[in-house]
Amino acid sequence: MTILAKFSPLRENYERLRSFGHDPFSVRFERILSPTEGLLNGRRTILLGTNNYLGLTFDESAIAAGVEALTQQGTGTTGSRIANGSYAGHGDLEKALADFYGRQHCMVFTTGYQANLGMISTLVGKDDILLIDSDSHASIYDAAKMGTAQVVRFRHNDPDDLYKRLRRLSDHPGNKLVVVEGIYSMLGDAAPIKEFAQVKRETGAFLLVDEAHSMGVLGPTGRGQAEADGVEADVDFIVGTFSKSLGAVGGFCVSDLPDFDILRVACRPYMFTASLPPSVIATTLQSLKRLQQEPDLRHRLMGNAERLYKGLMDLGFSVGPQPNPIVSVILPSKEVAIAFWNALLDAGLYLNLALPPATPNSMALLRTSVSAAHTTEQIDQALDLFAQVGQQLGVLPAKEFVQAAAE
Repeated sequence: MTILAKFSPLRENYERLRSFGHDPFSVRFERILSPTEGLLNGRRTILLGTNNYLGLTFDESAIAAGVEALTQQGTGTTGSRIANGSYAGHGDLEKALADFYGRQHCMVFTTGYQANLGMISTLVGKDDILLIDSDSHASIYDAAKMGTAQVVRFRHNDPDDLYKRLRRLSDHPGNKLVVVEGIYSMLGDAAPIKEFAQVKRETGAFLLVDEAHSMGVLGPTGRGQAEADGVEADVDFIVGTFSKSLGAVGGFCVSDLPDFDILRVACRPYMFTASLPPSVIATTLQSLKRLQQEPDLRHRLMGNAERLYKGLMDLGFSVGPQPNPIVSVILPSKEVAIAFWNALLDAGLYLNLALPPATPNSMALLRTSVSAAHTTEQIDQALDLFAQVGQQLGVLPAKEFVQAAAE
């Protein structure tokens, strides 16, 4: 038996997935043509699964800023900030993010995953309690495993269940940290942050909100679900990423808590990971400016999301609970989902295949993520392909469907 033998069940599942044709790990684009199109196997393919919410990956001003930083400051920092020092851009980006959120402090991480991993595992210790939503992202679950705190899960988006669990823990002497997400990445449902904030106030817990999928999407200025619900003052920590609305890579945490900067020497994932290269810092800064200066990007995004969501519902598909940039189609089985995903890919539509155990309640999902850069024609073409494949696979009744966009 080799050291890799324990992964045999995973390999068997992977081989079963590959037997259907394509698999998500083997998709290789020859070229990315725009925020909404790529060249795959010689065919122009609509990108409907990239999280490129504001379509800023090809923004000319961001590219120019990145090229200038690359030319003047080189390809990378080659080490962590505690070892190799900070570049001017690191501090500039942290200040810009703190100002955007109206907070005093900000730490920038090399990935969004690392931001959750580092912050959560550091904030709560062995005498504390970490309370997480049962549908939390893998980075939150991994942070729980890495840390030493007692971990309690509460029912998804259920403030009453959280309140009951915190009341039962009222005599526990340690701190309690509640972690929720602004928008959940599988079904695209938003958290009731206003109600969670009320629970936090009544129980004396701390609250961390991961706005990875809601930054640039929700709220009057795009700060996320906490802003949309009007309870930002009740959120102690906001974590986010640059790889969604800002079209780059990296993560951050902002806060008003005193002595926040001590985390720079307490958080091991921050201390011992190479810092972001100057070019990424520069593109992220410019994209943040675009987010703030052009609210129409957010409005176009939500218009596209609502068009796709309504169109899929009108066709007869089962979708998530509300229209957000993440729109998922719920299918009856893994086999149907895999066959559907393969057929759409062959027809020129790329999106995400999401299967158990990564999905809530063991659902089999086709997960789309809409962009402000998608045209009406691209959304309608995607709906046409969903209708065609749905009929071919017997998911939808075999009849003529009117294009949702024409209604």
